[in-house]
Amino acid sequence: MANDWGDVELDAKGMRALAHPVRLAILERLRHDGPNTATGLAPHVGASPSVTSWHLRHLAEHGLVEDAPTDGRGRKRWWQAVGRGFRFGAAEDPSAYRELTEAIERSEGDIVQRWRQEVLPTLDGEWAAAAGRWNTRIEATPEELQQIDDAIETLLTPFVQRHSTPEDIPSGARKVRILRYTMPDDGPDS
Repeated sequence: MANDWGDVELDAKGMRALAHPVRLAILERLRHDGPNTATGLAPHVGASPSVTSWHLRHLAEHGLVEDAPTDGRGRKRWWQAVGRGFRFGAAEDPSAYRELTEAIERSEGDIVQRWRQEVLPTLDGEWAAAAGRWNTRIEATPEELQQIDDAIETLLTPFVQRHSTPEDIPSGARKVRILRYTMPDDGPDS
């Protein structure tokens, strides 16, 4: 079940279930390309159709994928991602949090480089200029970082919610990935 943002809230078991490269690849593919079968996903996730099917069933047990509507013809089982993304936190189980975080970093470690090589050259001038990144340092307490996180969510909420109603999406809009890392330095005086 997805939350108001359309993200699946993962518990410790869900974090451990997703902390696998094939499962992360399956979920990313379904979110990017839409519904597919185990056979259709297999070549893209580095597993056989039967192994991909097993991983899909495991993801379904944790509410991350579900059966996709079909026209009723054929025997293939179609799957779709649940929600727009997923959320997880360290408080419930720091070990499961670490496992999933490390798996995500391994699978997405080159995401910016791939975007720069594959997508940026295809963007027209207006989109290339709108794409951006920034890197800054601040001094903040954990409570202040939570306030920043809350403010970012408040700012993005109208854009996230209109995704579910296509008639509200303006002409010329496209999908945009927003990555955010908040990384405290080694010590208080770093």
